[in-house]
Amino acid sequence: LPSELRNKIYYMVFSVAPAVIDLDPSTHRIYHRTQLFALFRVSQQIYRETKHHFFSTHTFRIFPTYPGKYFKTKRPLLARLPAHSRESITSLQLRVGPGWNNPPQGWVVNDALGLKDCTSVRTLKVFVECDPSDVIFAGFRKSEGFYERFSANLLESILKEVPSIKVVEFDAY
Repeated sequence: LPSELRNKIYYMVFSVAPAVIDLDPSTHRIYHRTQLFALFRVSQQIYRETKHHFFSTHTFRIFPTYPGKYFKTKRPLLARLPAHSRESITSLQLRVGPGWNNPPQGWVVNDALGLKDCTSVRTLKVFVECDPSDVIFAGFRKSEGFYERFSANLLESILKEVPSIKVVEFDAY
């Protein structure tokens, strides 16, 4: 197929997927209900092309933020992906704010996370869900400045693990 037509097909198939891929039950249902990955099973060549396209055009969240078992998991989505899939990822998201009074123990940058395999990542999107330094959170904080230091250390560790990152985008509510 000509590349123009192939890109249109990929867009039509993968446009159903959420903009940011994360561990949560709704994402799992979307993939199975729409048979999103059926294209992967057509042939080896199509599998290689579509896999690369999917992983290079979507943003993957580093640590899960969905409440419940996913939030406290020790194996985030990135760690569950095979190394050859992580190589195609071009955009990651770090969402800080959830768990500001007691961050999950699984929110650790280590070799098990698989960031060293993310050699194509060029963009890190940092989304600040809430700022616990606000006075409204006084009395609920673990300690003054704890979450800010925790978030800064997390960001610094990610940037050290993935030297291919060229752009860091910040966003917030």
